[in-house]
Amino acid sequence: MSKTIIITGGSDGIGAAAARTLVGRGHRVVIVGRSESKTKSIATELSVPYYVADFAELTQVRKLADDLLEAYPVINVLANNAGGIMGERTQTVDGHEITFQVNHLAPFLLTSLLMPALLAGKATIIQTASKAARIFGRLDIEDLQNTEGYAPQKAYGNAKLANILFTQELQHRFGPRGITAVAFHPGIVASSFASETTHFMRRIYHGPLKRLFTVTPEKGSDQLVWLAEGTPGTSFLPGSYYESRRIATRVSAEMHNPKFAEQLWKKSASLLRTAN
Repeated sequence: MSKTIIITGGSDGIGAAAARTLVGRGHRVVIVGRSESKTKSIATELSVPYYVADFAELTQVRKLADDLLEAYPVINVLANNAGGIMGERTQTVDGHEITFQVNHLAPFLLTSLLMPALLAGKATIIQTASKAARIFGRLDIEDLQNTEGYAPQKAYGNAKLANILFTQELQHRFGPRGITAVAFHPGIVASSFASETTHFMRRIYHGPLKRLFTVTPEKGSDQLVWLAEGTPGTSFLPGSYYESRRIATRVSAEMHNPKFAEQLWKKSASLLRTAN
C-alpha cells in the first residue's frame, strides 16, 4: 500500500537515500530540507514536492507545519531525520542552544503541530537517533540548553537521548490513538553530517578515517525505509530504539526512564509555549 511520507533532512545523506528508495517503491514522498538548492535538486531528481525550513528558527517550523497540513490532511509516516552536531555553543533566534533546538525541540514542535494529519493517517513517527545518546548523553532536565560544561559531542548526545525519550513518551501518550513511535541509530554515515563542527567527529566523517568508520547513505537509510514500510507490532515494536534492525540492548539507565521521558515532554512543551 502506498503511503504519504514526510522526510525532514531529506536533501542529503540517509534522508535523500531513503527518499530514492521509497519513491522507487511507489510511495508518495515529501522532502523537507534546509538548503533551497540541495532540496530542490533531490526533489527534481525524484519528481516529488519539497519544502524548505531551517529548524534553527521555530517560526519556519510553524510555517512548514501549516503548509504541510494544508497540502496533506492525512500523513502515514513522519521521519524526523533533520539534525546535526554543531561547533561552539550558539544560541538561536528563539533563545535556545542550537543543538538542542535543531535535533529535539523543532521536531517536537513539528510533530505536535502535524498531529491532526498524523492521527488521521495512523502514522508511524520515526526519530533518527544515535548511539551518541548512550556514549555522550548525560541529559540534565534543568539544563537542557547545555549551559554547563558545553562540548559539541555532549550536546549532541543529549539531543539524541532526548529523541529516544520523546519516542517513548510519544508512544505512551498517542499509541492508544493509533500513533506509532520508533527510533533508530543509522550508523556513522558518510554525508555532510558534522561539517559544521570542529570536534573530532568531523575528522571521522570527513577525514582519512572516513573509510574505516562510515557506511554509505544507502546502507544507513536501510532502517528508515524498513520502519517506514513496516507493520507496527509485527515488523518492529512500537516505542523502541533500534540498532541494525534489532532493539538496542546496550543502553544507559536514562534511556529507559518513563518518569524522565514525561519530564522532558512537559519541559519541552513549556519551552515552546514560552517561544510563542
